[in-house]
Amino acid sequence: MLRHLRVTNFAILSDVEIQLGHGMNVLTGETGAGKSLIVEAVNLLRGGRASADIPRHGAEEAVVEAIVDVPEDLRARVATVLEGAGLPTNDGDAGEVFIRRVIQRGGRSRTYVNGALTTAARLAELGALLIDLSGQHQHQGLVDPSRHLEIIDAFGASESGDTHVSVMLEAWAELRRCSDELAALGGDEREREARVDYLRFQLEELDGAALKSGEDTSLELERVRLASVDLLQSAARGAEEILYGGDDSARDRVAAAAREVERGLKTDPSLEPISRQLTEIETLIDDAADQLRTYADKLEGDPERLSLLDERIALIRRLTRKHGCTLDQLLARSTDLRTELDSLTGRDARLADLNAARTRAETAAVSAAASLTSLRKKAARKLEKEVGAALTELGMGSARLTVVIEPRPLGPTGADRVELMLASNKGEDTRPLTKVASGGELSRIMLALKLSLRRADEVATYVFDEVDTGIGGATAQVVASQIRAVASLETGRQVLCVTHLPQIAAYADHHFHVEKSEVAGRTETHVRRLTGGARKDELARMLGGHATSKAKAHAAELLAEASRSAAQSAAPASRKSARA
Repeated sequence: MLRHLRVTNFAILSDVEIQLGHGMNVLTGETGAGKSLIVEAVNLLRGGRASADIPRHGAEEAVVEAIVDVPEDLRARVATVLEGAGLPTNDGDAGEVFIRRVIQRGGRSRTYVNGALTTAARLAELGALLIDLSGQHQHQGLVDPSRHLEIIDAFGASESGDTHVSVMLEAWAELRRCSDELAALGGDEREREARVDYLRFQLEELDGAALKSGEDTSLELERVRLASVDLLQSAARGAEEILYGGDDSARDRVAAAAREVERGLKTDPSLEPISRQLTEIETLIDDAADQLRTYADKLEGDPERLSLLDERIALIRRLTRKHGCTLDQLLARSTDLRTELDSLTGRDARLADLNAARTRAETAAVSAAASLTSLRKKAARKLEKEVGAALTELGMGSARLTVVIEPRPLGPTGADRVELMLASNKGEDTRPLTKVASGGELSRIMLALKLSLRRADEVATYVFDEVDTGIGGATAQVVASQIRAVASLETGRQVLCVTHLPQIAAYADHHFHVEKSEVAGRTETHVRRLTGGARKDELARMLGGHATSKAKAHAAELLAEASRSAAQSAAPASRKSARA
């Protein structure tokens, strides 16, 4: 439920805080006091569009903040929406959500959920679960034909606990999978044969090349060596001559140095380490000279091998250029080509298997759709009956709600198109809800629908903005009773209602008075909670304009009647709970 609401610099709402409670919350006050502004602020919390002139004169931005307690049965879905949007939960628990909208002058806004920046579109997805708003000019959700099938399914499931919708989704997913695989496997036969020929040609060429990973690098090294035999042989023999074979070689010089040190060693034993080093150098020079001699002796020109290397390297380069990849990537492509060829050549057997699987999936989907249609028709008749009874109580006994279920092509939601239609008066044709002209009529129709759907409609808080237009007397008390029923403890839902009728306000669990006044030459709105005598005085004012003794007595009667009605409604629910 909407537990805490704070609105700052929002038109005449300079700084308004409201602590709302469970059940039915009512806002009353004079016309223009700011009640509808509070509703507009709540609408922003569910992702509504922000008006450019919202910020209070002199302020650069308006802020709307709320803490929402999420009912137990909605927490899993709320958590899914939060996780899908990358938004945090409070310690991993979706039981509480903090929402903040900042509207700058000019209409730009920033949106925060649980402290994280997000978009208004993401907030709208979350707000659809948390708040439903109904007024004379906006009845979100229920008048939208695209939601009517979902509403009927939810109503049917709430009555029977059925899982036909999920069964239909699974059947459709399997049918689509089989159809997609068949489409991928199908196509023109000539195109398939051409593809097979192409794949075979490519594979024959690659298999004939017998390529090996890293082969291009090793071949290049070998080719460079073979092409440079004369240079390498000359270098090796020249180095061996300098080290060992020539006159005044490095070996001879080191030997001479060793002899000189040997003479000095007879006088100074400390020259012993140097003497050993010179001996080791002589040995190293001998080894290096031997290796250079052996290397030069083994070097031989091999024009035939060089020609073969050139051809092999040219082949590898041609194939990698042709396929636009490296040698290792070409080897991987060869594996992919072989897999595709195997798939195409085994097509007939696979085609037969897929056709059989698709037939089974289509049979299952058609069966699931038929079950859904049957359930929807049953739910439709029950909803028509319940809404009809509610409309009769609301003074619209001649109005008739009809749930139209028409066939449509099979899809993930079955094979039905569903739309709620209404005939406002006896003898009139049914019309779509969006075309019901009277705002007051539509408000009562929405109330009747929500009363019937309160166990199926997954919304935490319902907001009714002046749904009492055009009614009064006994009908007003019925409306009040039904609004309170929407927010019953049985459903765990909350209602926030703006009203001008004392008959409705008397049924509130929590009554708030909205009034405006001048402070330092500026108009400001204040909201205070009414209890006891203050509440009776407000009802008396609503009844007669002034809190006269007669009006107060009438107000007391309204409160007593509302209390009796609430007790009578609670008794069956208590017995039901006890039996459960």
